[in-house]
Amino acid sequence: MQLILTLRSLGVTDARVLAAMERVDRGAFVRGVFASRAYEDMPLPISCGQTISQPSVVGQMTQALNPQPRDKVLEVGTGSGYQAAILSLLCRRVYTVDRHRALVEEARAVFSAMSLANITAFTADGSFGLPEQAPFDRILVTAAAEDPPGPLLAQLKIGGIMVVPVGQSDTLQTLIKVTRLASGYDYEELRPVRFVPLVEGLGAG
Repeated sequence: MQLILTLRSLGVTDARVLAAMERVDRGAFVRGVFASRAYEDMPLPISCGQTISQPSVVGQMTQALNPQPRDKVLEVGTGSGYQAAILSLLCRRVYTVDRHRALVEEARAVFSAMSLANITAFTADGSFGLPEQAPFDRILVTAAAEDPPGPLLAQLKIGGIMVVPVGQSDTLQTLIKVTRLASGYDYEELRPVRFVPLVEGLGAG
């Protein structure tokens, strides 16, 4: 598949991640006028003024997150549901939250159609995480914050990993990998990215 070859050429080399991305049909998450471009390595508009990330960024973020088969994962920013679907094939349980109810409902319908029973999707303010389900082995944030959000860091297990874009919303951001240690947090810069901003509160849609 051409997309998988593109992912490999852009540094996505983890065999488990590539296998998961090969199994999840990105076309199921792209509707309307952009459906014909679902298999190109580019971000595309979706409902509620949001985007579906380009596959190479999804692959690189998933690879950095390094989800393991027994892990409980929190995703902040469900969007189309594409990233959560990939994570669901790599870990035990995915909790995904989005501030836009319409996006959560659309994503749930796709998860159901794909028989992805280990994803739970919520409409919620993701900047606060999901305290009632914490702690998490892995946390993936698909919207940019000025700093890694404190409530999310607090919900990460010791030894856990969070991948989050950090930076001002109107400039280029940096993808950060945060590992929680017994003595604090270790931060690693991965690559420049551009994501929609992490916004507090619930959306209109």
